[in-house]
Amino acid sequence: MRQAILDKLQGLMKDRSLDAVITSSPENFGYVAGFVAPSQPLMRHRHAMAIVPAGGTPGLFCVDMEETTVRREAPDTSLSVWREFSDDPMQVLASTLEGMGLARACLGLELDYLPAGDFARLAGFLPHARLVGVEKDLSRLRQIKTPEEVTLIRRLSRIADQAIADSLAAVRAGDTELDIAAVLTRRTYELGAENFKLLIVATGERSQLPNVGPTARKLQRGDVCRVEIFSVIGGYQAGVCRTAYVQEAPPMAEDIWRLMVECKYAILDQIRPGASCLDVYRDFIARLETMNLPPISFVGHGIGLHLHEDPYIGETPILGAPGGDARIEQDMVLGFEPLCYRTGYGFGVQNKDVLHVTGDGATLLSDYTNTDTLIRIG
Repeated sequence: MRQAILDKLQGLMKDRSLDAVITSSPENFGYVAGFVAPSQPLMRHRHAMAIVPAGGTPGLFCVDMEETTVRREAPDTSLSVWREFSDDPMQVLASTLEGMGLARACLGLELDYLPAGDFARLAGFLPHARLVGVEKDLSRLRQIKTPEEVTLIRRLSRIADQAIADSLAAVRAGDTELDIAAVLTRRTYELGAENFKLLIVATGERSQLPNVGPTARKLQRGDVCRVEIFSVIGGYQAGVCRTAYVQEAPPMAEDIWRLMVECKYAILDQIRPGASCLDVYRDFIARLETMNLPPISFVGHGIGLHLHEDPYIGETPILGAPGGDARIEQDMVLGFEPLCYRTGYGFGVQNKDVLHVTGDGATLLSDYTNTDTLIRIG
């Protein structure tokens, strides 16, 4: 288990007067354990949890299907296993907590992830315990990255960036979106990723669609192509998006791209500890207005163990808390993406990168490709 994260959780428990924190989401299991139980993100009922007591020895909890994987990844950590087709996992969890002396404890849970029925049964099995939500606290802890997390996300950013560059260099007019995806996914693995998420290949008129996968559509002269992928290692992910054109850029594409590049560097210049998320977002919207391009609700967000994490550089900097603001802090890692899906010219553009907030500014982590000019295919 990851000692730096365990130390953070000890501080949280002290601040909230908790006796233990129990993570239940794939993101926060990975945050504590350093790996993801493979089928947990796919099958919500296959509970995998990290149990971290205040001042005590932490343990893990998982379904029998994932026991061998969890034991291999954490051989020296106490493990409680529940049987998928014969046990009530909440009863096994309650027994585990009782064995750890936590039957009458104040327990921090992820109430935004644990299903209501499971929560009710757990409360019934632990009638003398107090169950409180710590999901916002965990989200807050995850915003500030350790040096090891920053190094990993930089590696992931460059994997995604290079894989996209290689896939765009490998195709020509007449090839298909599926041809782009074939090179992209292969290169993502070859460059060291364990997995990938949110593969987007959108060309021609489809470049206006935000989150679509590849099809058999053939690349044609004058197409604009948006390609995005999130590379994954140990549950961490970093997403990069690049925009290209086939042989000849369509009217206004170069002009709109220059604006996206201007926005990219403006964001990099403005991001520093203490900066207002709303101010950075409003500056981006003002720049879109100079070309009468429609606004979007955000231009950046935290990233790490989830595709989108707080804070947002957007209308609502903290998810679920409209009307407020958030301040940028040192060692946040943010994905930022000057984009316009509906330019009014039959195509969309997107320039997505990843940055690390340093003591006096921001450092670009996805720096394999120079995106100052549109990428040419063919």
